[in-house]
Amino acid sequence: MTKAVVIGSGFGGLALAVRLQSAGFETTLVEARDKPGGRAYVYEDDGFVFDAGPTVITDPACLEELFALSGRKLSDYVTLVPVSPFYQLRWEDGDVFDYVNDQEELDRQIAKRNPDDVEGYRRFLAYSEELYHEGYEKLGAAPFLDFKSMVRVAPQLIRLQSWRTRYAKVATFIKDEHLRQAFSFHTLLVGGNPFSTSAIYGLIHALERRGGVWFAMGGTGALVAGIIRLFEDLGGTVRLSAPVAQIMTQGDRATGVQLASDETLPADLVASNADIVHTYKALLSENARGAAESKRLTNKRFSNSLFVIYFGLDREVPNDLEHHVILFGPRYRELIADIFKGPSLPDDFSLYLHAPSKTDPGLAPEGQSAYYVLAPVPHLGAADIDWEMEGPKYRDRILAYLEEHAIPRLRETMVTCRIFTPADFSTELNAHMGSAFSLEPILLQSAYFRGHNRDDKISNLYLVGAGTHPGAGVPGVVGSAKATASLVLEDFAPTAVAAE
Repeated sequence: MTKAVVIGSGFGGLALAVRLQSAGFETTLVEARDKPGGRAYVYEDDGFVFDAGPTVITDPACLEELFALSGRKLSDYVTLVPVSPFYQLRWEDGDVFDYVNDQEELDRQIAKRNPDDVEGYRRFLAYSEELYHEGYEKLGAAPFLDFKSMVRVAPQLIRLQSWRTRYAKVATFIKDEHLRQAFSFHTLLVGGNPFSTSAIYGLIHALERRGGVWFAMGGTGALVAGIIRLFEDLGGTVRLSAPVAQIMTQGDRATGVQLASDETLPADLVASNADIVHTYKALLSENARGAAESKRLTNKRFSNSLFVIYFGLDREVPNDLEHHVILFGPRYRELIADIFKGPSLPDDFSLYLHAPSKTDPGLAPEGQSAYYVLAPVPHLGAADIDWEMEGPKYRDRILAYLEEHAIPRLRETMVTCRIFTPADFSTELNAHMGSAFSLEPILLQSAYFRGHNRDDKISNLYLVGAGTHPGAGVPGVVGSAKATASLVLEDFAPTAVAAE
């Protein structure tokens, strides 16, 4: 049986491991931390359960496909429930917009802001549908290994004006500034500046309208656990607390991995879901390819980082608080510029507030509630911030803001709290410069110009995750696993099947 080792158990690594094991490869998934999930780690504090990373599940069909490969059903492993509104958007002037999957209700809310924008929104939705078809359905799981593959899709990308930015394209359809923000902020969920990220990412809107926004009962960690159980049911092996020290190579072939414990795991192929710069700079440090590719990658632009607070209250979720809330600060364009360019921490912020107990009270002790709030912040290369010193101060400022704008009496009823800073992204997740989403998703860092799903020199080394095509976000990294698996199957499937 052909042996595969997958490094890292984020959603990309999990999805690739399932695909390879389903196809007959003897697959071992190695994870440095004590729990699987990568960014989708789980903290358990004082009876509260906190999802560390992704909390928004879209396109459940891409997850269902993983289970269907072996004739199983996602619903037998985890329960997904729809969330409505998808997000509640709040501005400091008191304006509130419930982003729901109901055209009549959307029209009503849009008309209240600007009647002319009702028709403009419908044209934007139609445009987003085109982007979804061309950019997600056709290209989302198609590997781009050479420039010719990019040239082939260029006419469609040009026709859809992908050279324009997400915000600029939204602005051609919608006049009201709050509505422009409402339909352009989504790029921030995948590490993209709406004022520089390609308009192609407008497909996220159609993705949400088509498939909805979902939550896994038990938290995103329950979804991770379900995929791990599927992988093990298929015969796959999971190794936790097993950091990889080196990807072993001989010439232009990977021969396996060496763990930090000095144990070696021989393999016919190696796939890395680790941070793409870490993969080349650290894990391939003994191969000339590692130095060359890491130098090339570090000259690229990287996404922002995040400052995250996990906290629990000794009371239930306030009735007027929705599951997903976006709190826009007093600035939009200017704040985002500060987040992506630095050189310091902005005085103001916009926040994403997650209140999972609204949907699943079991994530907190009875009568209490769990929360997660994040603020986009500059990565370590854009702003030289001492997070050990500044983190507690920034936490206190954010909690005070939340108390004023979303959760009265927050601090007096808080019973547990922890933070995760850009420095933690760097040390805990090996994220280059503490970037939360790897390479920034600008046009010249997308598709062929993003990390390739198979290394160009080491022929049996594969890559998966946010730094590769198509990019960050759960559907993105699951799509990258599909693209990577297609290459592995082209290269190895006949051998794998023959060895069974």
